[in-house]
Amino acid sequence: MSEARLILFDCDGTLVDSQHMIVAAMAEAFRESGLEAPSSLAVRRIVGLSLAAAVARLLPDEGRDMDKIFTLVEAYKESFRRMRTQGVEEPLYPGVPEMLKVLAEGGYVLGVATGKSTRGLRSVLRLHGLEDMFMTLQTADDHPGKPDPSMVTVAMLETGAVPETTIVVGDTTYDVEMARAARAHAFGVSWGYHEPDELVAAGALGVFGAVPEIAPGVGRHLLGALS
Repeated sequence: MSEARLILFDCDGTLVDSQHMIVAAMAEAFRESGLEAPSSLAVRRIVGLSLAAAVARLLPDEGRDMDKIFTLVEAYKESFRRMRTQGVEEPLYPGVPEMLKVLAEGGYVLGVATGKSTRGLRSVLRLHGLEDMFMTLQTADDHPGKPDPSMVTVAMLETGAVPETTIVVGDTTYDVEMARAARAHAFGVSWGYHEPDELVAAGALGVFGAVPEIAPGVGRHLLGALS
């Protein structure tokens, strides 16, 4: 029996353009806690990590204690929820639904591996009508943060894939390192939070420059890898 061909996507910065909401929510969380808001560049660098790990990296060493991290995490979640109730949305990158449909119709199994919470991921998928596109959803609620390989390993177990038939597509070095730690293939995208040369240096086999490149690109790679 042949193994499933699994394409595992990151969410923020890969499928969804969430930069504005993430930067704004983090700035508000820090200000409400009496701290100077981090720069948008600093916030961009930590997108993809679990929320607690991301907040910890944004704090100065002398202010990094668990109570403060927990307070900031909760303030960030509340700020993010408030923006959603006010109608602020996380738009999909252009072409994402069409790309996912092409892959699904081509027999690929699709999944998500994200630093979002399960609630946050399901909310954004529901918003865009994508709940039924993915067979496996791996979130920060159930795993160590990226680049730990746990998300990829469990996704493979759930779908019947193996490392040789699994590709992770993401926009950060954390995604690439996670894939490599699980012995899966990794590709980057150029429109997210880390630069293409960083993704290649981390081990990405290539970097897609536009969403429509993804489906044919992963297809060619898996065909060559399995031939």
